[in-house]
Parts: sequence; C-alpha cells; structure tokens
Amino acid sequence: MPISSRQAFLYGLFFCTVCVLFWSALPIALKLSGGFSDPATLTWLRFSVAGIILLAWQGWRGKLYEFTKLTKKQWLTLAAAGSLLIINYSFFAWSLDFLHPGVAQLSFQVAPLFLALGGMVFFKEKIRWPQWLCFAVLGLGMVIFFHPVISGQISGDPSILALGFLIVQTSACAWCFYALLQKSLFKALSSTNILLGIYMYALVVMLPFTSPSDLLEMNSDQVLVAAFCCFNTLIAYGAFAQALNYWQTVQVSASIALTPVIAFIATEACVALGLWQGVIISSHADTLSLFGMALVVGAAISVQFITAALNKRQARLDSLQTTTA
Repeated sequence: MPISSRQAFLYGLFFCTVCVLFWSALPIALKLSGGFSDPATLTWLRFSVAGIILLAWQGWRGKLYEFTKLTKKQWLTLAAAGSLLIINYSFFAWSLDFLHPGVAQLSFQVAPLFLALGGMVFFKEKIRWPQWLCFAVLGLGMVIFFHPVISGQISGDPSILALGFLIVQTSACAWCFYALLQKSLFKALSSTNILLGIYMYALVVMLPFTSPSDLLEMNSDQVLVAAFCCFNTLIAYGAFAQALNYWQTVQVSASIALTPVIAFIATEACVALGLWQGVIISSHADTLSLFGMALVVGAAISVQFITAALNKRQARLDSLQTTTA
C-alpha cells in the first residue's frame, strides 16, 4: 500500500533520528570501553556479533547465493574493503584514547573531502568550485575549532590532541577508500551482503590480534557497554538504510552531518550530570570554537546539497545531449 508524502517524511525523520542518536552515542560508549577492552578486540567483537546475526538473517531470506557468483577479483575487492573498514573502526575507537567524543566525531567530517578526492582520482569525477568552497570552509572551521590548541591557550600536551586528530583522519581516509571499493561491488552484491562478507572476514583475520579472554572478565556494566557497541552497528546502519527508502540520499546525508553536534551535546550532558566522571570529560570549548564547529557542520551539509544539485544538472544535460543525438 503506497504511503503519503507526509508519512514518508515522518518515517524518514524517525529513521534518521535513530541513526543520528545511535552514532552520536557510539563515541561515548567506545570511550567507556577503553577501560576493559582494547580497540582491536572490541572491533572484532562488534563485527563478529553483527556478522553472525546478518548471516542468520540473509540465510533465512535465501540471499546467500550472491556469494557463489563472485569472481576472484571481486573476492579480493571484498577483502580489501573489509581491511579498510577494520582500520576505520579500530582507529576511530583508538582515537578516543586522546580525544573528546564530540571532537572525534567532528574531526571525522573531513570524510566528504577524502571521498570527493577519491572519486576524482579513481572514477574521474569532477569537483566543482562550489564544492571546493565548501571544503575550504570546512577546513577553516576545523582551524577555528582547534584555535585554543593552535594558539597554546589550553593546558596539557597539544601533541596528544594532534595524535588523536591524525588517527581520526586515518580512520576517515580508510572509510572513504572502503566506500569507493564498496561502490564497485554493488553490481555483484547487495549492500547487506557486502557488510556480511566484511564482518565474517573480520571475524577470522582479526582474531590473532585480539584478546577475547579479556571480554570474559567484564562486569555487568561493561557487558552493557559492549552490547550497546555491538548492536549499535546493526541498528544505526539498519536505520540509515531504512531512511534512504523514504528520503532522498542528500536529505539523509545532510541529517547525518549533524551527528558531531549531537555527540558534542550528549558528551557535555554526561559531564553536567556527573556520569562516568574521570572518563567522560568536557572539551571546554569557547564561543569561537563552537562557531568553528558550526562552520564544519554547515559545510558538510552544504556540500551534500550542492553535489546533489550538480549531479541532477549533469544528468539533465546528458539527457538533452542524448535526445539531440
């Protein structure tokens, strides 16, 4: 039964909200997990739980036959994508040893720039001047946000923050290359099966670098944190996929760009409420830093709409050329 435009809007809003809330809360949970698990072990656990659940789900739906049609090159591409996503997950969790959760999420917003550059290099896609302008504003916003560090106004070792920022950039870069490889697999596998293949690959290849025995020593609170990290992977990505069924991609992407703001607010709320003292701490961002954060988020949202408009314009021109020919 078809749904009305109002229902589609409400469904899209609901699923986008769920996705943003879960991704905003994830850095806090990952920060808490540092007390009982290393990043590699927790990433392995998240992938393993998600992989086993997806394997059962896809098997029940009869969708596993797609894997039997993969060529050797496609299997290698899937393995490469899996390796990059492992780096993405592990490095982001590692960065939280050095960064405020909201700051880590904000620092990840350079991902659209890396993705655009990757598309330009590997798929010969053009980056127009409005997009370059958005990326310039994004970079300026980053500089303004981190101005207390750059100007030496904060106490502590700035090199620690710089290291955390570098680790996040490595995570973002790995995610972008993963996304580019994933794009090349869409003709052979559904998005769900791509993730399933990556999760099962990670379950095997990460095991020698993990310490599963540490997970057996978790107390009840730590089990809840670990469980949240695991199911966050399924729920957030599931909500993201559902949102795309009701909203245009650009609307969903623009909404997801708000994740750093919600993560920042959620972290500061935990500090104000006295939750997890000594682990979750305030970033003590001043007004100028908050303005920088607004520039970053605004640029990340704007580039989505500009890219969508440019793609639509190009498609219209291509259609006219085809008709003329």
